[in-house]
Amino acid sequence: MHNAPVGFRKHDDRFNVAGDDYLECLFSGGRWTEGPVYVPSGKYLLFSDIPNDRIMRWDETDGTVSVFRSPAGYTNGHTLDRQGRLVSCEHGARRVTRTELDGSITVVADRWEGQRFNSPNDVVVSSDGAIWFTDPPYGITSDYEGHRAEQEIDGCHVYRIDPSGAVERVADDFERPNGLAFSTDEKVLYIADTARGHIRSFNVDNGKLTGGEVFVEGHHFDGLRVDTESRVWAAAGGVQCFHPDGTHLATLPIPQPGVSNLVFGGPKRNRLFVTATDSVYSIMLNTNGTWKL
Repeated sequence: MHNAPVGFRKHDDRFNVAGDDYLECLFSGGRWTEGPVYVPSGKYLLFSDIPNDRIMRWDETDGTVSVFRSPAGYTNGHTLDRQGRLVSCEHGARRVTRTELDGSITVVADRWEGQRFNSPNDVVVSSDGAIWFTDPPYGITSDYEGHRAEQEIDGCHVYRIDPSGAVERVADDFERPNGLAFSTDEKVLYIADTARGHIRSFNVDNGKLTGGEVFVEGHHFDGLRVDTESRVWAAAGGVQCFHPDGTHLATLPIPQPGVSNLVFGGPKRNRLFVTATDSVYSIMLNTNGTWKL
């Protein structure tokens, strides 16, 4: 794969992140890449190629790319739980699943009060083992990213799955909830609303959300991540980096226009992986992502 020269466009003097002078293209040839998650136990990256209904695997040790799972239920977002198990959002079956260490798949949740979810999109796991995910309708509006179907739930919401398995709706005033990420101390949950062009910040207390003020606005936000300095990194027409106070610090241009998601990975979590349109890119940085993938 080819490398492309790159440089951060700095918008604020407080931005002090540096790294490689190039973006490395790890994969090209998908249709719509999404949901990157780095698996440290195996030194590989998994990501979704949604319209092709497959999960791909990029091996850090030799740079090879292979099919990890196909068909894959039109998976979108992924994360790891505290036991290192893969947690996935499936557009096709409209559910959240967990891949056990023996390779079997467990359905974690597929309904809210008896009604099927729209199409779970992105997911994070908090340190108490709870699974938080967003549920816009992208997987049911057409057959491109899932299966065209009727919406059963009265909107697009955010949910929390308790370690006991109980499902709770934690936010119900979004139009298209999408990427989400915890602050380093897990006291704040950032959630993108793609349709409204902003990211909101919620206070987290004992599994409940309060607040919900607009953190930043003005972009078509998708996936989110947070680094150890509490900066928020967002997929939005490139990679945007924001100070915890909401200041736009810098932009990392990406060759593809449709930047969908990102994750910090590598043995030290200082390699940023970015999914964009049909490709996956990476860049080594001098900052580290939190453990919350």
